[in-house]
Amino acid sequence: MPNPANTYTEENFQTLEWNEHIRLRPGMYIGKSGDGSTPDDGLYVLIKEVIDNSIDEFAMGNGRCITVTIENDQISVRDYGRGIPFGKVIDSANKMNTGAKYDNEAFQKSVGLNGVGLKAVNAMSTSFYIESFRDGKSRFGRFSKGILLEEGEKEVPPEKNGTLVRFSPDPELFPKYIIHAEFVEQMLKHYAYLNKGLKLQLNGTDFISKNGLLDLVNDSLSDEPLYPPIHLSGTDIEMVITHSNDTGESIMSFANGQNTSQGGIHLSVFREAIARTIKEFYKRDFEPSDVRQSIVGAISIRLIEPKFANQTKTILDSKEIGPGGPSIRSFIGDFVKEQLDNYLHKNPATAEILLKKIIENEKERKAVGIVRKKAKENARKISLHNRKLRDCRIHFTDKHADADQTMIFITEGDSASGSITKSRNPNIQAVFSLRGKPENTFGLTKQVVYTNEEFNLLQAALNIEDDLDNLRYNKIIIATDADPDGMHIRMLLLSFFLQFFPELVRHGHIYILQTPLFRVRNKKETRYCYSDPEKEKAIAELGPNPEITRFKGLGEISPDEFKEFIGENIRLDKVGLDKDDRLPELLKFYMGDNTPERREFIVNNLRMVGD
Repeated sequence: MPNPANTYTEENFQTLEWNEHIRLRPGMYIGKSGDGSTPDDGLYVLIKEVIDNSIDEFAMGNGRCITVTIENDQISVRDYGRGIPFGKVIDSANKMNTGAKYDNEAFQKSVGLNGVGLKAVNAMSTSFYIESFRDGKSRFGRFSKGILLEEGEKEVPPEKNGTLVRFSPDPELFPKYIIHAEFVEQMLKHYAYLNKGLKLQLNGTDFISKNGLLDLVNDSLSDEPLYPPIHLSGTDIEMVITHSNDTGESIMSFANGQNTSQGGIHLSVFREAIARTIKEFYKRDFEPSDVRQSIVGAISIRLIEPKFANQTKTILDSKEIGPGGPSIRSFIGDFVKEQLDNYLHKNPATAEILLKKIIENEKERKAVGIVRKKAKENARKISLHNRKLRDCRIHFTDKHADADQTMIFITEGDSASGSITKSRNPNIQAVFSLRGKPENTFGLTKQVVYTNEEFNLLQAALNIEDDLDNLRYNKIIIATDADPDGMHIRMLLLSFFLQFFPELVRHGHIYILQTPLFRVRNKKETRYCYSDPEKEKAIAELGPNPEITRFKGLGEISPDEFKEFIGENIRLDKVGLDKDDRLPELLKFYMGDNTPERREFIVNNLRMVGD
């Protein structure tokens, strides 16, 4: 007889309301929810979705100022565009796939086209208010979790035309969240760079750019460039490139004003076009990697009906500039070939400096070539997966919904790596085990990456030998003990990444794992505390004489407990560099001879984002 538990009838089907589906599957709309501690948390995607609508108004020639206000848990965005037509104010906030951006005459080169973003903000907010101002009148709607509570019209003679959106993210979806103004500030800076003449204001501070991407690149440089940045622009395209003394490659990409932080075809074509054009200009068969080593740049394009690989719009997936238009490959390739070639002919001093830099890169590459070849052979002989790496099933390069959540923990010692391995999510979390303290790379050449077995295997595990295009994990997490030895290992690893792969830091891939220092518990409850104040608070709240355990190292934390710290409640500090940081000086103080200024310099220059 059939098992009643396995019956499959019409009763198994459900039809969710639009807001219920968003709240049930928030990751489909904003990526991970998070608590606001990192700039890629969905909390900031909500803010971006609202601002994007105002940016689109500016791009169409309406409104030159956008005001953003953050007060406690509430965010307000006010633009001075045309204002939403009154008959569609409510629909724009609570009817999926409703918007003006399907009509290319109204929004020709918009960021968002699917009419989803504002609805997602509405559904994920405990309170959501939208008001459109037009010719001395306004139409408004008040919602909670996507449900309309109130709507109406008002007379507002003093108000300028435009739209106001005010919302408070729902703590059910964003537990214990904190909005970090510095992340929103960085977002607004990017908007300013990409929209010359637009003023963005955050809690009274203005952001405006006169030189577009040139300002962006100049602000991102950690040192003086080798030659003045080459800034070229045309219809629907703008580019900047220069070279620095840093290692690696750092090129930012944008499409329709959207920061495509994970790239796309426009970035790939731009990188190829730079190398090809420079090779043809000098009539020398340079390796593309020699041309792009130490390059700093940015590319921005605008296209009709852009296609993105995800709702958060971090990967451009379009093949053409617009329906019936040229391919992105030919559009960018032709522009770079003509404009960059012309620039180098007209600026021989820059061309001479660039040639010298490429030749230096070539010599350095050849110097490590033999060592690199031998190291590759050694790496193949060693069973990487069995000896060092406990890999995960999904990787950052995969076209998978969880690709952004992939991470690798770099830890030291069998007990710590064993605990993490037993506790991890094998789909998205990998573990790389170090054997003792890694070598201090300060003052060494890149040969050490290949001659040192630990570093050779680490770069192979990350797949970053040539570039970051095939980086296997979105988050590279340094997980060491919170004692002097653990801190030293952390510093050695940071020195390695900063010296040879600084783009991993600049692109926001390097993190530090926070682990609890104390466990405070009684018969009914257990608290894990990350600081002395947290411990004291737990002692006070759990009553008299609770059991207090001081964790001396990661190896003392059981696998069952580790699940608490590397799952949904994971605490990470993102490693970042301020724009004024100078890597050579930073590394000298960081890992060179100890000096009285060393600690102060580290505190002021190397920071954990979110501290």
